[in-house]
Formats: sequence, structure tokens, C-alpha cells
Amino acid sequence: MPNAQNKEMLAAIKEDLDGASAMWVVDYRGLTVKEMQQLRRDIREAGSVIKVYKNTLVHLALAEAELPTLDDLLEGPSAFVFAGGDVAASAKAVKNFAKANENLEIKGGLMEGAAVSATEVEAIASLPSREELMAKIAGAISGVARGLATSINGVPRGMAQVVKAVADQKEAA
Repeated sequence: MPNAQNKEMLAAIKEDLDGASAMWVVDYRGLTVKEMQQLRRDIREAGSVIKVYKNTLVHLALAEAELPTLDDLLEGPSAFVFAGGDVAASAKAVKNFAKANENLEIKGGLMEGAAVSATEVEAIASLPSREELMAKIAGAISGVARGLATSINGVPRGMAQVVKAVADQKEAA
């Protein structure tokens, strides 16, 4: 019979899974308290949260949510990064920290209901952030609109130049 604390933790895991776009699993063995605090800070700045749960409870929560149970990833000490709206930013924060600190290992994760490997998490981290993509789209739309406005404005201007040239020719003649 599961105890009350485990039931509460299971409910918290389910809530975190429901509110997350993705979940990354990392091995934090060997990190100092100061390094772990820095990792939490970096992940929080990316709009995500990192939590440490028991692997068996995460397995149960994933099974109840009918998601892949990630049995191969849920071995040893695991921390779980629950990504908010910008999945690429949270993956980038984890990847950058892992690059600077060899004690953090990215195991893999879960995104859009499918299991992803560590290499796929790193590939997601190389994607531009949501804000960068929005800026690129806005720039492209602005460029098209500017070109269209210039083209449309060119027709009356060209017509005015032709009329002026004809008027000048008639005055000269």
C-alpha cells in the first residue's frame, strides 16, 4: 500500500507532466550544491523547472498518463527538467550547463508524447529560441511589405516622371 507522501509526490509529478511541453532526464551525480543551484537558476531563466523525484514514481506517473515509461533512462540518480513554453530554450540551458560541467549527463527525455534520446535533446538545443524565430518571421514579413510598398509607389512616381518628361519636351518644342 503506497504511503500518503508517495501519493502526494505522484500527484505532483502528474501535475508537472500536464503543464510541461517536454521533460528532459539528466544524471546529476557529482554536482556540488553550488553547481546544482546554478543549474536550477539557468533552467528557471529558460522558463522551465528542474525537480528530483523517485524514478519509480515517475515511471508510475508516465504509465498512468499513457506516455512512454522511459525505463532505460530511469536508472540511478535522475533529475527531471520540465520545459515550459520554449522547449529549445530549456534544452539549450541543460546542454550549455552540461558542456561547462562534465558531471551533468543528459540521458534523454520526453517530447510531445514520444521518447527522445540524449542526441535528440542536444539537437533540439541547437534550434533557435521561440523569440528568435518570431523575430525572423517578423523580419521576413517586414521585408516583403517594404518591397511591395516600394513597388506600388513606383508606378505613380514613374507615371509622374513620364508626364513631366512629355511636358518638358512640349515646352522645348
